[in-house]
Amino acid sequence: MQQDPRKALHSLRSMIERHNHYYHVMGEPDISDLEFDRLMERLIALEKKHPDLVTSDSPTQRVGGLPIGGFVSIEHRLPMLSIENTYSTSEIRAFDDRLRKRLNQPSIEYVVELKIDGVAVSLLYEKGSLQNGLTRGDGYQGDDITHNLRTVSDIPLTLKTSHPPEFLEIRGEVYMTQQDLVNFNKHQKSKGNRLLANPRNAVAGSLKLHDPKECARRELHFFGHSIGRFEGMDFDTHMQYLQSIQDMGIITTPSIKMFNNIDDAVKHCETWIGRTHELDFEIDGLVIKVNQFQTRKELGSTSKSPRWLVAYKFERYEETTRLLDIRFQVGKTGTITPVADLDPVVIAGTTVSHASLHNADEVQRKDIRIGDMVVVEKAGKIIPHIVRVEAHHRTGKERSFSFPESCPACGTAVQREEGGVYVRCPNFSCSAQLRERLRFFSQRSAMDIEGLGEKLIDQLVDQNLVTSFADLYRLTIEDLMALERMGKKSSLNVLRAIAESKQRPLERLLTGLGIRHVGSRVAKVLSERFQSIDNLLRARVEDFEAIDEIGPIIANSVFYYLKSSEGRYCIEELQKLGIQMHYSQENQNSRPESTITGKTFVVTGSLDHFTRTEIKSTIERLGGRTTNSVSKQTSIVIAGKNPGTKLQKAQSLAIPVLNEEEFMAIIGHNPS
Repeated sequence: MQQDPRKALHSLRSMIERHNHYYHVMGEPDISDLEFDRLMERLIALEKKHPDLVTSDSPTQRVGGLPIGGFVSIEHRLPMLSIENTYSTSEIRAFDDRLRKRLNQPSIEYVVELKIDGVAVSLLYEKGSLQNGLTRGDGYQGDDITHNLRTVSDIPLTLKTSHPPEFLEIRGEVYMTQQDLVNFNKHQKSKGNRLLANPRNAVAGSLKLHDPKECARRELHFFGHSIGRFEGMDFDTHMQYLQSIQDMGIITTPSIKMFNNIDDAVKHCETWIGRTHELDFEIDGLVIKVNQFQTRKELGSTSKSPRWLVAYKFERYEETTRLLDIRFQVGKTGTITPVADLDPVVIAGTTVSHASLHNADEVQRKDIRIGDMVVVEKAGKIIPHIVRVEAHHRTGKERSFSFPESCPACGTAVQREEGGVYVRCPNFSCSAQLRERLRFFSQRSAMDIEGLGEKLIDQLVDQNLVTSFADLYRLTIEDLMALERMGKKSSLNVLRAIAESKQRPLERLLTGLGIRHVGSRVAKVLSERFQSIDNLLRARVEDFEAIDEIGPIIANSVFYYLKSSEGRYCIEELQKLGIQMHYSQENQNSRPESTITGKTFVVTGSLDHFTRTEIKSTIERLGGRTTNSVSKQTSIVIAGKNPGTKLQKAQSLAIPVLNEEEFMAIIGHNPS
């Protein structure tokens, strides 16, 4: 008995959509590509036999039909307003102040999302079926680009729910991954066609194509992040809405976090400036949204933008240059990091010659080879990283590289951390690790040993005078005067600084020890909670986990270090040499505190006496704030060499500008 074609078509379509969901949404394909292709072939053949049974939501319709003649404008049922932008964390706090005063409440629940650098679109579903897809347009009317959005595999043609709402408008961003751009440009070059400049331009151009088959070749993707008009369902919070559309087959923006106050939200935003390399798509900041829908309703909108959200944007600058070589650095905890040596290129006013490649997986994912032309980006004008390879420029002379099987410094066999992406040298006595530990131990945010610079540390390690932190406190004037460029006066100054560091409070010592995942903030929390190193040594891992700001990873890291033979020995040796290991409030000079407290600083350009981390730590220790962008809320700009556009903006806003020496004079720090 022959099967009813309607039932056969329905069964095939359902099967294909289920496999599509597993592949695109879950990231867990449950059949091979060949098996999937055969299912599609069966569906195409069956629809050819029964063209009257072809539906608009069939998987075969993703590639589209005939090219359209022109775009039709459709009015948005709810305006797609713009977002208020800021480049300053102080302006984010001002945004929070305004909202709390307007609502008369002490704190607000926020959701923070990555701000995808793509093209905003609106998807209109009626009874679960995609009817229209629109561009943002002028916010009140958008172009109907349904024919192209149907080709985007992440966008379900039918929502995965047995009880679809009468109407649901899902807003989000269409984007292209860096790797898809690389692949497309390689194909374009092979055909002698025009190359696409960057992912965002590629998306914008693709969505305005008249031929959907051409758009389908571009491999576009979609993240849902906002809601428009809806009927037949209800939501109390933004997080509830996001979970609902995820359940219906919509991929939402990754790495979404919820916070109970603005301070935690701001900290989360700032961490992302140094994490953009983890993504294969472009972001230009983060969006902070009020979570509660009722609160949004109370706040309302201006004529331009809703009052309940703000975008914290990064300054992003890109240039193309050649990757000359890849070498390896060994960090203080043994992490081996590949570093790209670049043909020097000026980005945002500074010359970039090197860029971190972070880990072996990233190099493999981006298919980076020695000799490649690469796109280098500086996010926030601070951290250079390689965005993508311009593979269409390859000549065949480029060389792949292999991650070392042994430590490049000491020759010990390396180990890959379980479940992680980093490769480490397990040898605690490795000279490269020791150098980095000593540099970290002596920096201003830790033990603040002035004069113990990079070149002196290299000599101390090379001459085998220092093999541990404790050895610093055993140095004699004869040891130092025997080294290059170390006279009696400079040697005495270094010894005096080492002796003074014995009185640093416990939190500074904990920072300097270089325990994995323990920075100055965690060190301060541990110091305040446990009061002494003896109490820390007696603590259980559960005691660390019980602290609000410390999760299981940090707790285990601290516990492991304190119980390890290396950690115990290090602490015991320092105790014998008279380093104080109790909690105490630092005696801060009243003059610099009154000068710095409450002011917002921006640091730009390269510095001679501080690293970027050190100067920010100094400002914050003295009661000030630091931010990455100049705005009207900035109090002072500290300008080093090659300051770039931040200096120009400060001058245009009449913001005071200090050089490094002037700043050091204000805080009472001797430049020598």
